[in-house]
Amino acid sequence: MEKKKKGPKVLLAIVLIIGLLAGFIAVNSSKNMKVMRNTISSGMQVLTDKAAITPADAGEFKEIKMYGLMKFDVDQYEVSEFGNLSVMTVNMGFMQMVSFVLTPYEKNMPLLSMDFMYILGNRKAYVEFYDLVPDKATPEYTAVMESIQEYADRFSDLEDVEATPAWYEELMTVVLHKGGKRADDARIEELFTEAVDTYISEAAAAGRLTKEEQTEKLELTQEFSDNLITKGGVSTNVFKKALGEEKTKEFFDKVFFGTERSTRE
Repeated sequence: MEKKKKGPKVLLAIVLIIGLLAGFIAVNSSKNMKVMRNTISSGMQVLTDKAAITPADAGEFKEIKMYGLMKFDVDQYEVSEFGNLSVMTVNMGFMQMVSFVLTPYEKNMPLLSMDFMYILGNRKAYVEFYDLVPDKATPEYTAVMESIQEYADRFSDLEDVEATPAWYEELMTVVLHKGGKRADDARIEELFTEAVDTYISEAAAAGRLTKEEQTEKLELTQEFSDNLITKGGVSTNVFKKALGEEKTKEFFDKVFFGTERSTRE
């Protein structure tokens, strides 16, 4: 008895599975992009309510393409009497991510870096405050960090997740590495917006640094940025591999941290 050929049926099943998987990823991507955009919009609204921000020209780094699959959209802003803001988003289908970095030049504030990731129905949120200041023990800076710690304590209900160990951990005083599900989206948006609110409120209340103090603070920020290039980091290594060290440093200096821009002002 002749066996029936199963080739076409197997191929059809594979095509069907691939189609269903692609559809599943596309639906989740669309939902996650909407959540991410709403979160960014809410954070930007909080920021613009308390500070004057002006779009800056990110130039060639407005759109960064890697490996033919990844496209980073980058927006840069000047925050009046404060410093630099960079907002970078990427949609990789199965994962969407925003990086939101506030780099102070004129105020004695920590650098604020936030990475929020939407991986199908899972969430990861990293909120990190870097103590790039000459003296962490001054009463003014201590008060700022106490306020930031109070913010962090309000989100103890969210799941803690482990992050990859890195050399720059010693520079961070307050760190939130949180995880969640789609049901936690509203709470995770609060994590984002309240970080911005607490941070910019403290920055608005702080006095401006003298030119000499600004120079000293800029040197610490530049050293941190340069060390990311030489020592590496999870995200930094991705850029270095795709763009090379020289181009990654140019991106960091001109846009991501904006240290080069600050020296022209």
